[in-house]
Amino acid sequence: MSLLERIPTLSDEEVVNLLANARRLSEAGGDKQKAAAAELLPALEAEAEQRREARMERAKEKRAATRKATLRSAAA
Repeated sequence: MSLLERIPTLSDEEVVNLLANARRLSEAGGDKQKAAAAELLPALEAEAEQRREARMERAKEKRAATRKATLRSAAA
């Protein structure tokens, strides 16, 4: 299984760390490292963004649920 295929199975922290490393290597790595980073960067950036949006949506839903519960208890 290649690293590209493993990206969806990685934890959020692993995706962020791998993305940071790929960005660093794309700038300061050797030729092979730059090529590998260039191959991984689009998939890592897309995965990181998708996960960030999912976290934001979960937080938004949690805030809405908390607001509703607060309003219900205040009305009682």
